[in-house]
Amino acid sequence: MLSLLKQHWGYESFLANQEDVIASVVEKRDTLTVLSTGGGKSLCFQLPALMAPGMAVVVSPLISLMKDQVDSLSDMGIRACYLNSTMTSEEQFDAALDVREGKIKLLYLSPERLLAESTIELLAYSKVSFFVIDEAHCISHWGHDFREEYRNLRVIKETFKNIPVHAFTATATREVQRDIVGQLKLKDPGIHIGRIDRPNLTYRIYLRNNIMREIKGVLDKHKGEGGIIYCLRRKDVDSVSHDLDKMGIVNVRYHAGMSDKDRHVSQDKFSREEVDVIVATIAFGMGIDRSNIRYIIHAGMPKSLEHYQQETGRAGRDGLPAFCYMFYSGADYRLWSYFAEQSRDREVMMKKLGDMYNFASRPNCRHRTLVNYFGEELSKVPCGSCDYCLSELEMVEDALTVGQKILSCVLKVSEGRYGFGAGYVADVLKGKMDERVERLGHNEIPSFALMRDESDMFVRNMIEQLVGQGFLVKEGEYLTLAVTQKGKQLLLGEISPVLVKPLVAAKKKEITVRAARKRVEEWAEADRGLFQELREKRTELAANKGVPAYIIFSDKTLRDIAAKKPLTKAEFEGIYGVGQSKLTSYADIFIKVVKEHKGLSK
Repeated sequence: MLSLLKQHWGYESFLANQEDVIASVVEKRDTLTVLSTGGGKSLCFQLPALMAPGMAVVVSPLISLMKDQVDSLSDMGIRACYLNSTMTSEEQFDAALDVREGKIKLLYLSPERLLAESTIELLAYSKVSFFVIDEAHCISHWGHDFREEYRNLRVIKETFKNIPVHAFTATATREVQRDIVGQLKLKDPGIHIGRIDRPNLTYRIYLRNNIMREIKGVLDKHKGEGGIIYCLRRKDVDSVSHDLDKMGIVNVRYHAGMSDKDRHVSQDKFSREEVDVIVATIAFGMGIDRSNIRYIIHAGMPKSLEHYQQETGRAGRDGLPAFCYMFYSGADYRLWSYFAEQSRDREVMMKKLGDMYNFASRPNCRHRTLVNYFGEELSKVPCGSCDYCLSELEMVEDALTVGQKILSCVLKVSEGRYGFGAGYVADVLKGKMDERVERLGHNEIPSFALMRDESDMFVRNMIEQLVGQGFLVKEGEYLTLAVTQKGKQLLLGEISPVLVKPLVAAKKKEITVRAARKRVEEWAEADRGLFQELREKRTELAANKGVPAYIIFSDKTLRDIAAKKPLTKAEFEGIYGVGQSKLTSYADIFIKVVKEHKGLSK
């Protein structure tokens, strides 16, 4: 196993859990494996495929994902192919012939293609070592990407009775895990659950104020680095992309309202590092293997923690530090609630939405909350890589009093009348006099001007946090505020909220300076100028081969070259991620870049 690992992948040792998973696959036992993004799931079935006689069949949900996997394997000297609708009839015939003749070690198929009669016949006459169901959470209605065609994959066990089946996913609650095992009819499977936590990711969550200013602030910190900006709606994608264009920030768009061709062009440009910023809906991401995504921006709150875990998991797949920013508001909750009401799975969706909103609005260790949701405990507390544990959130000292002031105002303005929205309640608390306040007599209530010394942003922010923590609720078409039973307990002093002050300019500057200092420390050993030259060479090679840049080498490999500066093939062989095939293909090319950088090239 270690010999193959070094020969093809260029690694000296396995990541956590990989060896146990590979052993189960080699033992020809059905398995379910949950490993976080960046945990090396693909290697857990690709390496055993090399050890087993015959060919492994991998069921993958996206054509783009299949292509990238096959390109990556081919670049490592491993025979792999796919069968899908993008191929000409001649290409499909040649691929099927290679399969029949036993020349292929891994065959990638979509669920629909696998279940086609012609494919069943092809596999029946081939020596199949095992089946892999990738992105297996798609099979479960408890999951966040439920796909009806995945339900039919139980046919594998019915048709190929004695061939093992292995399910892999990055995200699965216990309900999803049980559903996967049941739907695929796995027999006494080996269950391998890796650590869900991604310590190289730093999470920061803010109430949304001016989204374009907030996005621009993040992009300024990550110039020249790859990142994804997720928006909730297609029109938001178009708007954000257009505004970035006006700022002179090169970007591409991706959403389901675009043509297949245009989406493919955007994805290719991003994957091949021709552009570093992509603005997208959640339709984008499952098929993206670009390993050097350094940041994720959520311009709105996702509808579940499963979605959030998957989407933020696309950052830092190379194990290097990456950053996840979310800008949310109560409007996001209302939008997702509307869609949930139309769904047959309303109760499941609303429960997941509630968990997501609590995660965003309740200040706590982000890493601990995430891993607890997926049934784990965090080994390191504080985590040291979220806004809460980095002490970037300044807490309201007398949160109980602030909460009581706001809730008392909500009760007073609503006495014997219809309710009022957050904006009106904030105006009354600030002591703003207008015709409606005077007509309704709310300038005479004890709550009037009770928070006159606080900023408008502070008062509105506090109201949103009290809604998020369940002390207030927004009701009806006009989203009027009402005090909940939990809120009444707060008024009696029986429980207290945990409230965070909005970030002021001085605090934002302090956070920026601290982050910049940390980034300098991360590059202490590597030559950043050389890294950029290596990256440019990688982009050139990838363009010539028509593959994404990360397939040549990951950023982690380039950083290792930039640190060690190898001048011979023997030295290059010791670089992280350099196997025999890549040593033969790329050593001379990248050694030349190092020599030119050091002024040693003639």
